[in-house]
Amino acid sequence: MNNTNATLLLEDGSTFSGRSIGADGISVGEVVFNTSMTGYQEIITDPSYNRQIITFTNPHIGNTGVNPDDIESSKIFASGVIIRDEEIISNSWRKTGKLQDFLKDQGILAIAGVDTRKLTKILRTKGSQNGCIISGENDLEAAKKKLLDFKGLEGLDLAIKVTTKEEYEWDSTSIDIYNRTFDKPKSNYSIVAYDFGIKHNILRLLVDSGCKIKVVPADYPVDKVLELKPDGVFLSNGPGDPKACDYAIQNIRELLKNKIPMFGICLGFQLLALASGASTVKMKFGHHGANHPVMKLANKKVFITSQNHGFMVDDNSLPNNIVKTHISLFDNSLQGFEIKDHFAFGFQGHPEASPGPNDIREIFKQFIQKMEDKINA
Repeated sequence: MNNTNATLLLEDGSTFSGRSIGADGISVGEVVFNTSMTGYQEIITDPSYNRQIITFTNPHIGNTGVNPDDIESSKIFASGVIIRDEEIISNSWRKTGKLQDFLKDQGILAIAGVDTRKLTKILRTKGSQNGCIISGENDLEAAKKKLLDFKGLEGLDLAIKVTTKEEYEWDSTSIDIYNRTFDKPKSNYSIVAYDFGIKHNILRLLVDSGCKIKVVPADYPVDKVLELKPDGVFLSNGPGDPKACDYAIQNIRELLKNKIPMFGICLGFQLLALASGASTVKMKFGHHGANHPVMKLANKKVFITSQNHGFMVDDNSLPNNIVKTHISLFDNSLQGFEIKDHFAFGFQGHPEASPGPNDIREIFKQFIQKMEDKINA
């Protein structure tokens, strides 16, 4: 392991010393904690963590190494990683490399040996903190200045920074990790997927559901979408403040006017709400983990879900044509809604659950049903 010392600075003045297991340098971001027990590779490659430093509450991170199948995007978008392990010993039949090598190759700062329980208590009490990781031969005063200059995520449009630069088609399905077989279903529905920071497993599950997918940039013109005459439009997850994505909100408004079926996840859920007249607010420390209970209001059924968001839709701001469908049992925050006079709905959590439970995957079937309803209308 790298013997370089590393330091974590928080905006409240707290300091944590540790050991570098990533690249050298200075990196700032919003420090959040993730309570997932597994899936660290999927988490750090989720573009929704752009400009965030991830604290893993599970003390054993890196113990199964890394592999190419569990990467959820083109690279690591997070600003840094914080773990408890003093030394990472990894082993798995799927392992092709070590976490620390993956972090170094990607140029990501990471600190090990941190008391993550103490750190998480600070974040739960005071809320998500702006923070800075410094490692290698870098000036502490320069790091403090960078931390002071970072104003947080409110007002930041990060979707435009992580989105694809070019449109492309996606046709890969979910895979069987044991025998590597692929079941390619017939493509019955043509959809356009707006990439605000999309995860690969969302695309895989849409293909599994019978969708032919064209992925487009976050600011892709709505008139070009309409020219494609899709059966539906998917609004992906992503990082940053949804209110800053004014171009996306305007595009979604136009799509609603055209009665095109839409399904939004996470940031896409928030953008759909904003386009419909609702408002969003910054959360104290957000929802980040794979053990969050969510209740479907229609039948009181409870699902364990994967979550990753620092903003939420204010359910007190919902217009009359929006119906609440799901709520979080942690804090009663809004987790799902349908728009009554449109073929549109959204879910705040991550139904693709990569990583996490598969309880709520059935919501992808709802998107298929919305497209069927429009076709038969």
